[in-house]
Amino acid sequence: MRLELVSPGESRLQSLYRQDLFDRISVDKADLANLIQRHPREVAPLLQHLPPHLETGDLHELHEIGRDIQARIVRFEQF
Repeated sequence: MRLELVSPGESRLQSLYRQDLFDRISVDKADLANLIQRHPREVAPLLQHLPPHLETGDLHELHEIGRDIQARIVRFEQF
């Protein structure tokens, strides 16, 4: 088991990438994908509640991940 260390000025997501903890990143993305698929709605308004709790870099990354997941769901539903 690896210890997650977040350096000063570094976001949690940046730390996971730096430490090559891609299994943890995948879990976070899968959780977000499941929420979006089960409770369809726009992600951006939901993310507006997160700035007090996340670093700016993480928030930007979540916006990108949310857009990517929504696009994949739309492609999947076309089949």
